[in-house]
Amino acid sequence: MTANAGTRSFNVYQPNGSRSAPASLPALDASPWSDDPAGYVAEEGLQDAVNVALSLGQPLLVTGEPGTGKTQLAGSVAYSLGLPAPLVFRTKSTSVARDLFYRYEALQHFHDAQFREEASAIDRYVTFEALGLAILASASSADAGIHLPKDLRDRAPLRSVVLIDEIDKAPRDLPNDVLDEVESMSFTVKETGRTFSADRRYKPIVILTSNSEKTLPDAFLRRCVFFHLTFPSGDRLMEIARRRIGPSRFDDEDVKLAIRHFEEIRSLALRKKPSTAELIAWLRVLDALDVSFRSGRATNRDALIMSYAVLAKNKDDIAVLADRIG
Repeated sequence: MTANAGTRSFNVYQPNGSRSAPASLPALDASPWSDDPAGYVAEEGLQDAVNVALSLGQPLLVTGEPGTGKTQLAGSVAYSLGLPAPLVFRTKSTSVARDLFYRYEALQHFHDAQFREEASAIDRYVTFEALGLAILASASSADAGIHLPKDLRDRAPLRSVVLIDEIDKAPRDLPNDVLDEVESMSFTVKETGRTFSADRRYKPIVILTSNSEKTLPDAFLRRCVFFHLTFPSGDRLMEIARRRIGPSRFDDEDVKLAIRHFEEIRSLALRKKPSTAELIAWLRVLDALDVSFRSGRATNRDALIMSYAVLAKNKDDIAVLADRIG
């Protein structure tokens, strides 16, 4: 592998508290390793699932291990269809159905009502979220457009991709609570009584991801197209790596050997197996430290052990990996 030409200076930590002189290490240039949607690798089955969801106008639910590319799929779909970057809703354990469409700042409204002489319009306290923004962006009426941020307002009406990330983190009732709204692409701001509906010509594309931490309700699943992302094989990992690291990086043989080592690590009895996202980060570290496996073993054992901090996320797994090459 070829080390990066650039360097960066940083202060080395020493536990005795003394200040060290700046040292130089190969820089980790982020640009060739970006999450460019043009470099997303979708297996044939996933492509088919996306097209079925588009044809039926139904949400696409994607499950799979963390770090296998579920979240990045939305960016790839938007890029392929020539649409703006996805509107993202990151689900929390406290999320309620309304949160997908808008938030109402009730406390701020109450405070202002108590201390201002003039009454403030309720609209000032309503902030639209991902699915709400997508519905507003699809509408051709100026009445809807005034609620959009400028970058969307200037392009409306338009179709949007909405990513509802990690829907399984939500309380169990949330998926069922939004069934009608997602199906009709319509919602009502209860505080104002106003209803907004999507123009069917620009119906938002909804992609949901799940790590399968909870079982989603059957009624919700019936209204979704489903696809499970399996962990990529060696050939797909190679394609993912080549697209993500750019043509000027590793030699193909170096990448192939590093992936083989990575797959051996995943076969170990680890509490948390590293994902494809961690593979890409690990390849960056190997490149920066100029570690190669061409001789059948790592050229720099100490550097390899250092790099395992990217792949292992607890002390037990670190110990397993250290013992493996000990």
